[in-house]
Amino acid sequence: MRIFHITPGQVSETATLPHHPPPGGFLWIACGRREFELEQAHIQSTLLLLGGVTLVDLHVSDLLNNQLPSHFDYTSQYDLLVFRRLAAGHSETDMANPGQPLTQATRRGGPPVLRHIDTSPVGFAVFDHVLLTVHPAGCTVLEQYASRLLAANSSASRAAGVNLPTGPADLMLRIVNQMVDGYLALRRELTRQLDHWQAELLHPSTRFNNWNSLLDARISLHQLDEICEDQRSAVQDWIEALAGWEVVEGKSEHFGGAKGLELLKVRSRDVLEHIERVIHHVRRLEQNAETAVQMHFSAQSNRTNDIMRTLTALTAIFLPLNLIAGIFGMNFEFIPLLHEQRGFWWAMGSMLMIALSLGVVFWRKRYLARTGR
Repeated sequence: MRIFHITPGQVSETATLPHHPPPGGFLWIACGRREFELEQAHIQSTLLLLGGVTLVDLHVSDLLNNQLPSHFDYTSQYDLLVFRRLAAGHSETDMANPGQPLTQATRRGGPPVLRHIDTSPVGFAVFDHVLLTVHPAGCTVLEQYASRLLAANSSASRAAGVNLPTGPADLMLRIVNQMVDGYLALRRELTRQLDHWQAELLHPSTRFNNWNSLLDARISLHQLDEICEDQRSAVQDWIEALAGWEVVEGKSEHFGGAKGLELLKVRSRDVLEHIERVIHHVRRLEQNAETAVQMHFSAQSNRTNDIMRTLTALTAIFLPLNLIAGIFGMNFEFIPLLHEQRGFWWAMGSMLMIALSLGVVFWRKRYLARTGR
């Protein structure tokens, strides 16, 4: 568990829960899911001391649920946001051996395939002067932001104009925005994978048979689309709740007044815009994948038509030759040229001339032309 006391000009970290309200600023209590389960009574007592209210039982269950999708809920005293973040190293899987670490040969031969996008929920309980976050073990996003927060506490960072969070809601939005940045970075990986499979699908000299990997990539896209849709709904509900704070007496004063509330709206819309960018990109990749599959089968159909056209033209060339051979193979005693000394050569010459003439005709009509690759 990590506890941060954040004031307008300073950040300090303690290892124990406070026994009295801080003189100014607000607190950030970050704890793991298992730790929250074990220390639930102490945390509830601290929340009662600092804000005069505790978490309701249903929200405690939500914070402990590892399978909960992204969603937003609220009470008259606090707001609850659950946001699914990408787990670290989710893409370290091999094409042929899912679940195994990537080998150098795999990295050289092509991009990895996302067998499963591993995500886990992070819960945010936003009080007037306290932000409680419940995260899975090893949550790198919170650790990275905590490091950035402590680094911004230095004199050099303050001189450079690095702004600290102004309140619990502002801090929550900054952490959520950092989580969304992980999905934005995932777009490049997905694009690289789909480009790889599209090139394989449309390659004219290879037979594509890795349909399982392509299906896994498309399943990952659908999964990411569902995750981001839940995130968008949660952030939209949060924005609607922000709009309602203006009419609640004294509610917006805890977040810096009208100016601070407007800044929260701007940050919230920015987070929503980033999520929508991910959704738009994922759906465009899905359309590109479907188009590539359709183009693959269209190219296969055209290739089959070209082969059948060539075989038909060759058959048409040999049909008159078979006719001549069949005529001279009849069991008649008197056939023209049959008993002539040069009859064989006349027959062979006529067959050769017919074949060459038909070949030239079909070539000019491009029935025997080599198809471009």
